[in-house]
Amino acid sequence: MSLTLTAADFHSGGSIPAVHTCDGADTSPALSWTGVPAGTKSLVLIIDDPDAPDPAAPKMTWVHWVLYNLPPQANGLPATVQAASLPPGTLSGMNDFKKSTYGGPCPPAGQHRYFHKLYALDIVLPDLGHPSKAQVEKAMQNHVLAHSELIGTYRRK
Repeated sequence: MSLTLTAADFHSGGSIPAVHTCDGADTSPALSWTGVPAGTKSLVLIIDDPDAPDPAAPKMTWVHWVLYNLPPQANGLPATVQAASLPPGTLSGMNDFKKSTYGGPCPPAGQHRYFHKLYALDIVLPDLGHPSKAQVEKAMQNHVLAHSELIGTYRRK
């Protein structure tokens, strides 16, 4: 069985409901996963948008959420999860909104893709403070046992 990441209210390649965006309540989606490999010590979740600011001329990847050290026995996150309700041991990184919490899609132009990436690691990462995505990716280098990706899309009306 391979590591698989799914969302409760959108399918891979489908549209992310407005409730999870800046046009709605800006709440995190319910995510679940299966197939965590044996030997996994922690999980990392990163949500980012490689189409910023405009998919016709992308200039950067905008980071929406960074979680690390999710316990391997966790099988998902409920919608609207708050920091206090994250699985024990889970730590948060900084997103490009300069927050350590979920920041939903809010594209200035066009339809953007939002990559929800889950990594199974063979280590528990040290407490990195409130690291950037790049700092988490550097710390997990050479420790990824498996990876899964779920892509959602969003276009503002």
